[in-house]
Amino acid sequence: MNGGNVSPLHRQSFRPKRQLRQATLILPKTGRRVKRNVTFGPSPGLGGANADGSADEQPQASPRLEHHDPQPGIFSRLSEATKHRMEQAWIFANSKTGRGVFKCSIAYLIGSMATFVPVIAGLLGKQDGKHMVATVTVYFHPARSKGSMIEAMICAVLAFLYAAFISFSSMGVSILFGRTLNMLVLGHIVILIVFCGGGLGFVGWIKQRLGHPLVNISCSLTSLAIITVLTKEGAVQAAEFSDDKVTQVMIMILMGVFATTAVSFIIWPVSAREELKGDLVQVTDSFGDLLAMITRGFLTGSEEELQQESFRDASGKYKKVFTSLTKNLKEAKYEHYVLGTEKEYQLEAKLVNCIQRLAQNIGGLRSAANTQFLLMAQPGVSGSVTPASTICAPTPKFGYFASMSNSLTSPSEDHGVLAAIDETPEDASSEDSPLTYHFPEGGSVHSVTSPSDIFARFIIQLGPSMKSLAVTVRKILDELPYTIDGRIAVNAHFRTSLDDAIELYTCSREEALSQLYKTKELTKPRPVEMEADFEEVAASCGYFSFSLLDFANEMRVYLEILDDLKLEIEERPDGKTWSWLKVWRKIGESKPEQRHNDPERESLIAQNEENEIPGDIPSPAERKAATEVPSVQKGPKLSYRYRLWRALSVLRRDDVKFAIKVGIGAALYALPSFLAASRPFYQHWRGEWGLLSYMLVCAMTIGASNTTGFARFFGTCIGAVCAIVSWIASRGNAILLALFGWFMALWTAYIIVAQGKGPMGRFIMLTYNLSALYAYSLSVQEVDGDEDEGGVRPVITEIVLHRVVAVLSGCLWGLIVTRLIWPISAREKFKGGLSILWLRMGLVWKRDPLAMLTEGESPNAYMDLREEFDLHRFLSRLENLKSSAASEADLRGPFPDAAYSRILKSTSAMLDAFHAMNVMIMKNPKATKAEAQILEHTVKERTYLSTRISHLFQVLASSMKLEYPLNEALPNTDNARDRLLAKIFRFRRKEKDATGVTDQDFELLYAYALVTGQLSKEINDVGKEIEKLFGVLNEELLQLQ
Repeated sequence: MNGGNVSPLHRQSFRPKRQLRQATLILPKTGRRVKRNVTFGPSPGLGGANADGSADEQPQASPRLEHHDPQPGIFSRLSEATKHRMEQAWIFANSKTGRGVFKCSIAYLIGSMATFVPVIAGLLGKQDGKHMVATVTVYFHPARSKGSMIEAMICAVLAFLYAAFISFSSMGVSILFGRTLNMLVLGHIVILIVFCGGGLGFVGWIKQRLGHPLVNISCSLTSLAIITVLTKEGAVQAAEFSDDKVTQVMIMILMGVFATTAVSFIIWPVSAREELKGDLVQVTDSFGDLLAMITRGFLTGSEEELQQESFRDASGKYKKVFTSLTKNLKEAKYEHYVLGTEKEYQLEAKLVNCIQRLAQNIGGLRSAANTQFLLMAQPGVSGSVTPASTICAPTPKFGYFASMSNSLTSPSEDHGVLAAIDETPEDASSEDSPLTYHFPEGGSVHSVTSPSDIFARFIIQLGPSMKSLAVTVRKILDELPYTIDGRIAVNAHFRTSLDDAIELYTCSREEALSQLYKTKELTKPRPVEMEADFEEVAASCGYFSFSLLDFANEMRVYLEILDDLKLEIEERPDGKTWSWLKVWRKIGESKPEQRHNDPERESLIAQNEENEIPGDIPSPAERKAATEVPSVQKGPKLSYRYRLWRALSVLRRDDVKFAIKVGIGAALYALPSFLAASRPFYQHWRGEWGLLSYMLVCAMTIGASNTTGFARFFGTCIGAVCAIVSWIASRGNAILLALFGWFMALWTAYIIVAQGKGPMGRFIMLTYNLSALYAYSLSVQEVDGDEDEGGVRPVITEIVLHRVVAVLSGCLWGLIVTRLIWPISAREKFKGGLSILWLRMGLVWKRDPLAMLTEGESPNAYMDLREEFDLHRFLSRLENLKSSAASEADLRGPFPDAAYSRILKSTSAMLDAFHAMNVMIMKNPKATKAEAQILEHTVKERTYLSTRISHLFQVLASSMKLEYPLNEALPNTDNARDRLLAKIFRFRRKEKDATGVTDQDFELLYAYALVTGQLSKEINDVGKEIEKLFGVLNEELLQLQ
């Protein structure tokens, strides 16, 4: 057994005669029951130390030796540094990211062959835009999984079809007006407005609406194809139908996509299905670590367990893996559909959903533990005494605890490190194992005077069974879900062992709680505040025990899904199906009335007008219309002006206004290409690339445009310099240019893939291709009669100048349009969105959330906790707005990013509390008879508490919206919450047995008490941040002037 830093002799001197904290443990691999001193093993942060701590000191020895060594020479230091760098480079090159970077460079090298290899270049005809193939390989890079590449190919095909439709339609309209109607000027106006403005505006709307990285890239390539045909090639301006240019552009796009796909599938192919398996293994390991550390911290009453670096690492690892898990599941869907294994994907999706529910239960355990830590830290709780120390303290005054102290804590626990589990059965007899402690009915038991005292009793009764179940579940998690060779790791004994452990835990918990609440110390009349404290401890302990049981029950579902998945993989009863191709079945089975299973969700989606970022939270104008419509409809007839105002409501949406202004800006920028006097100027300065840059820079908010414009400005300058250097160094040699391009692609792929700076890396390569590769096309006479920019003797500086001016003019034009036409400030939208979010959260609590269990669902969707899913999505949009707001300049000073980050963190914690409440309600949407009795008994206190919380949310929303300081005399929820907890305590003491209510029936109120406590804490934290931002109310602000 690992005793941490305690010597064996020390441990032996403190080891009591009897076995300590014994409980019945189910060994999941065999299903065998053993009785032992149950522990979780060493803490992840302390597990590597030897008994004497020598392992901890070894890492410190090397620096001291290096410090006292004679100072090495310069050559030796350079050699060591070079060796270290080479080792790091080799490790990176063999990593997933390093291989992805290399694949991107290979794809670019293949794409550049369309410019350098005469045979391939000949397939594209005589033109100077063959560098577009290499550009496509940069945008659709191959550092993706197979599923992601399949999705990219789908997006590329859709982009190809849309660009072809706009191109051919514009030519048809030009021929109609130019040759049939002899109104070519009018035709050009129609093309500018409908196809250039409308077509590119729709591309901007799709890009903003979907917000997917692959969609953004597809929109960029669509814009490139449309702009090339409409403004550069000249067929539209001359009213001619020329499919040659359109075909060339489309072939170049398809060649680039094909090259990228080939590299992705052939060189180190990455399967999203295999990545998903790895994520599932990591996330279950994280669950096991988190469960062990949270349970250990709760039972010892010490917050230090959850403040260790190991706990933060486990939490961070889970968050990172879970993000990858959802991404890989989506990408694995495409792989499964292509392979005909849809059923396997459906089971994997169920597995991920089950993991989400397990994460919710982990969150419930963490909330209960945090509540317990806060209670133990209260000033009136015997200083800083923890329950663990209260239990084992030798206090002669309290005879019960003095007699039990040696039976509760082992030396290893006393030093903060729990010993490892010994898998051999204990020799102690059942009478020596304190599995259940019987409280005497007399007065020898010390009086319960603080939350730590009652918590100590909970741990005495429930600790062993809690730890036993947690250890069993952790052992199962450590084995799941896949083995090293990728097979499903489901032991035949896991399900039966888990069922036995749950049954054992349930019986032990019911017996322990029943015995605990029968003690006279907990039935004495006490002040309201003390009753509230006792019940709050009961709520945290009860909610922790319920969440642990919910976690174990969810593990049952997890194991069932794994069994089904194992059967599907190994036997595949239905074979490979490819059901997604059978479109006719879906059409025949589709039922319009089942479009939404949740009518409230449908109503929320309908409330979608004029959002700051397209989403599900209504804007002020929409809320005003929603409140005015009923009163207006009571009148005889709606006025014409009001009906027109409602009919034009779609034009008030920010996403529609964004699409319109993108179209207006694109039409104005493309106008010179349709005028005979300005077209030569447009072509000389490569206006098509400026228009493309404009499309790439335009964003919803001013801050987002500033961010992308800044990155693209520097990317353009860097790419231009690199193009000049490579052309001069290579002197136009194709082999050297290809080699320089490969180095450039390797470097920029690192920027795009490893550093995540996509816009900058793509613009570096875009400018490089527009300059160096274009210059090579001129030098080999790819364009007949084209003497522009030097002809067969290209002037690289002139070429670069034209490209840089075009790109920078497009970026500048994008910034101008974003600021002048319906400007949208990220700062204002962020603050307005935050206030709307709080207002909606307050409306959820305007009516007691638990009322729906007895009264039914609310007729108004915004007063139902189901909306919290939409609120979570809206919060992620606020995160993006905050990032954009930091890039906006303001005379009032820089954006207080740190303060608003803390506000968003608290708001996220509030929504997590909403989610915990929602999970409890959705498990049983209808209250049982016993639960209804408890809810009816506490309805007055819950209503008062909910009203207080709703009021505080509205105050925060008003203060944020008006940027006005908070009133110092704000109400708090402490008294209201204390009255609720005291009412529950009295009900348990006086009426529980008479009404037949069990402890299980208090689960909802336990969750309710914890949620309201967390909301109160986070609301207070947000109020403090608002005070720092806007100050407090004073006389100067109240002056009438």
